[in-house]
Amino acid sequence: MEGDEGWVWVRRPADAAAEAAAAVWAVAEEPARPLKIVFDEPAKHWTDAAPIGNGRLGAMIWGGVASEKLQLNHDTLWTGVPGNYTNSKAPAVLSKVRKLVDKGQYSEATLAAFDLSGASPDVYQPLGNLNLDFGDLDVAYTDYVRELDLTTATANVTYALGDVVYTREHFSSNPHQVLVTKISANKSGRLSLTVSLDSQLHHHSTANAESQIIMEGSCPGKRNPPKENAADKPAGIKFSAILDLQIGGDNGTMQVLDGKKLRVDGADWVVLLLAASSSFEGPFIKPSDSRVDPTLAALKTLNPIKNMSFSQLSAYHLDDYHSLFQRVSLELSKDSNYALDENGLDVWKRTNSQKNSSMQIMDAVKSTAERVNSFKDDEDPSLVELLFHYGRYLLIACSRTGTQISNLQGIWSKDIEPPWDAAPHMNINLQMNYWPSLPCNLAECQQPLFDFMSSLAVNGSKTAKVNYEARGWVAHQVTDLWAKTSPDGGNPEWALWPMGGAWLCTHLWEHYTYTMDKSFLENTAYPLFEGCALFLLDWLLEGHAGYLETNPSTSPEHSFIAPDGKTACVSYSTTMDIAIIREVFSAVISSSEVLGKTNTDLIEQIKKALSRLPPTKVARDGSIMEWAQDFEDPEVHHRHLSHLFGLFPGHTISIKKTPELCKAAANSLYKRGDIGPGWSTTWKMALWARLHNSEHAYKMVRQLINLVDPDHESDFEGGLYSNLFTAHPPFQIDANFGFTAAISEMLVQSTEQDLYLLPALPRDKWPTGCVKGLKARGGATASICWKKGELHEALLWTGNQTSLRRLHYRGNTTTVTISRGNIYRFNKQLKCIQKMSF
Repeated sequence: MEGDEGWVWVRRPADAAAEAAAAVWAVAEEPARPLKIVFDEPAKHWTDAAPIGNGRLGAMIWGGVASEKLQLNHDTLWTGVPGNYTNSKAPAVLSKVRKLVDKGQYSEATLAAFDLSGASPDVYQPLGNLNLDFGDLDVAYTDYVRELDLTTATANVTYALGDVVYTREHFSSNPHQVLVTKISANKSGRLSLTVSLDSQLHHHSTANAESQIIMEGSCPGKRNPPKENAADKPAGIKFSAILDLQIGGDNGTMQVLDGKKLRVDGADWVVLLLAASSSFEGPFIKPSDSRVDPTLAALKTLNPIKNMSFSQLSAYHLDDYHSLFQRVSLELSKDSNYALDENGLDVWKRTNSQKNSSMQIMDAVKSTAERVNSFKDDEDPSLVELLFHYGRYLLIACSRTGTQISNLQGIWSKDIEPPWDAAPHMNINLQMNYWPSLPCNLAECQQPLFDFMSSLAVNGSKTAKVNYEARGWVAHQVTDLWAKTSPDGGNPEWALWPMGGAWLCTHLWEHYTYTMDKSFLENTAYPLFEGCALFLLDWLLEGHAGYLETNPSTSPEHSFIAPDGKTACVSYSTTMDIAIIREVFSAVISSSEVLGKTNTDLIEQIKKALSRLPPTKVARDGSIMEWAQDFEDPEVHHRHLSHLFGLFPGHTISIKKTPELCKAAANSLYKRGDIGPGWSTTWKMALWARLHNSEHAYKMVRQLINLVDPDHESDFEGGLYSNLFTAHPPFQIDANFGFTAAISEMLVQSTEQDLYLLPALPRDKWPTGCVKGLKARGGATASICWKKGELHEALLWTGNQTSLRRLHYRGNTTTVTISRGNIYRFNKQLKCIQKMSF
């Protein structure tokens, strides 16, 4: 073996509490720099508030001093009831549209396709507010700090009033399904406040002598906003939020005010526990038929933990959160004077400890908004680290086993009419929300997506049968809590896109390739695959030049200039349609090979259809064609990158297999330009990374890290708010997840057979760094360190099965066998220099 350098682990991978049966996990060291989003004043805008969540129950912490507001959300609060997602008139309209497309009358086909549109989705609703009134201030507050600590998933507020220091700690516990707040003063008897609950929805609140406030209410039965004087009682989802208050101190008192508030005087500390529940029992059950009593459900959550201490609740919360968050670490540095000593410890940290300490103090004093503002000048890599981990934090906070899917705003929304209804959009946004789940070692967080897809398949089978006279199941561009599968209302430019379910199905195969979970593939993925494939087979028609085609077909939210000079959006066989179908068909065939189901009529049909799909074409200007014909593009800088699906997140365009198409994809990206909404920017990051173009991938990093002024957000394209939420604008959470996924793509890329180390590392920007715990396809885990812009060493291991892989780094390739139960250490020449058993 060459060299004596090794790695120091906090604990042996086999001893990790989470996923112990998987044998190996990368457990990160305590971060060298604090992962905190810091604010130097209370929030003035919603996007200044700090988000916390447990997957189901979310809160935005404003941090006011005289009065505090925790704006609350619950993932099942939506308008509406289960819907009818079919249109019996659609087949006749579909026939008309197809005939017009066949005649080349694209603008006429577009007008006719309006009659294929459905209704708008239902709307995500806010739960309400937890209000804390501390009274008028006798003196000005000082030493104010508000921060969101990503290492503990805790929002903290501290300030001083005279000689009294007040502290607030907030977290949302997944193990106990409650929001927990502790407020304390450093001097006895100096804490007094009034607590209340309210909501924008129909509700009423009552306080009782048991130190509880119970708020009960309901969502509108239709997507129209509630009216204060509505004559009809709402028939939508019912909800309940129950606040339990505990006080400490010898002289602290509590009393009920106005029948709906709790007043505390002279306490040392206060602990608030908030549980919330709804009558939502599933997407197929009407709220009026629900058997769930949300108040009883909330009490059932609260009662077992009322006697637990804050420290006990915190310990459970941290254990749960750390089991996910600590799987991955990332350290980036502009300093190239970095080395590892004989024990594998980073000498750079120790020789520069005083410098680091000063930097940490400066960062602690400096608000995160200031750091974002100065990024154009200092390009601080620690801010990139923070934003990378923020995406992981947000995914853990808004999507956990048993919850609803992460919507357009995760679980955080303040409005009864949020932008785009906060509805999951399936033409990029929902998929992007889950991009980091697999490479960033959070596979469990994707479970709500698969649960939801099972519901989509039920409704989607009805939509496919009635609207399109097809087998299988279909879903379109937007959905909601009720698993809407019919087209959206309005313009076919966005509404007429029956590829939403098919795109989601690509996540099924990705989940298998990362986890190698054959049981998941057989019991969850394959049934969904079969239904999706049946629909796609029926949707394909005999087309031009002997190919199969899709008709009608749109490229999401984009239009073209038809040969007659008219603007249209409906044609046939858009590049994205065919790329998604090719990806799904390939995944079904691969799945059948794993499961031993190759000798079926379905697989034979898929193989024949796959061979007849039209190829990806290159336009006259050298870019990837977005449509089947080389139509004129009236908006070359359009935000969507649909025609590049095959490059990322798909796999049909790659440097190795299709170098000419990669050149065309790069031309397409240059043609689109760098400016765009947050999610578009992060998609471009990932696309440039797939092309191994580190310079342009990093340019997109710089593009995103730009502070948005909430008072003038319409002046911005993309960017970050002061709480690091990403902007379309307005706020959409997808780019937070897209950024995290794109960073991982810059550092590790993989296929089932290949693993690329540092494929798009911006060596001049991050010459030194270390990433631990990223996942790769084939069930592998990778940890990598580099210095002076070059690979220093890499660790690889697998938790499930022995695999043969090709390892790549900067043109060098070696074939390695990774066997279960061993960790393999490689140097920059890709030579295995150590094999360690665990």
